[in-house]
Amino acid sequence: MSSSFFGAIDFKPSMTASELTATSSATASSPAARKILDVGCGQNKYPGAIGIDSNPRTQADVIHNLGSVPYPFPDNEFDEIICRHVIEHVPDVMSFVSELHRITKPGGLIKIVTPHYSNPDWPTDPTHRNHFNSYSFTCFMPDRTPFPFYTTVELRPLRTYVSLANLWRMIGLELFTNLDQHWPALRFTRKFWEFYLSNIFRGKELHFEFEVVKHPEHLA
Repeated sequence: MSSSFFGAIDFKPSMTASELTATSSATASSPAARKILDVGCGQNKYPGAIGIDSNPRTQADVIHNLGSVPYPFPDNEFDEIICRHVIEHVPDVMSFVSELHRITKPGGLIKIVTPHYSNPDWPTDPTHRNHFNSYSFTCFMPDRTPFPFYTTVELRPLRTYVSLANLWRMIGLELFTNLDQHWPALRFTRKFWEFYLSNIFRGKELHFEFEVVKHPEHLA
């Protein structure tokens, strides 16, 4: 998505979280403008987004421990949340996802990028805590299989994509693994790769896109 899709926001380092979101709302003068939060923005904040990070040596507009909830934002504040290479670091995945759900509007988007568990680079970062595969978020989905009792937070899956190490991408295995992107009935190819081949043909990243679903108890 082009950065020109979003209005420019004049962020000031001294702004509070509430002032930042108010500024973002005022800037959203056209129907196309969306309020976006970049969680763990680091040095590469998404254009036009509010950035939140625990490290002050980043482009963050709000400094906050990402493993500590609640975040300094009201309920239903953002149209979209971007979370790139953060969720593998947090101490409590369930609380983290629940907090992203809380501050996203009904029908809003949550986009998550994280290493696949078979990525050989995963152990090189000593701050990594959590492993993920392409089915790690099923407890948040409507049928909640196989763990229906973990949470009432609901996310509707829009896209799941697995990128593979460069060599396997070049010979077409990434295309095979993600055939469901074009033909949903072929999603078994991703499961086959993950269950039987991923320890040989290593994965790289997982890309998830979810729509936030909110029931009355989340809107009270």
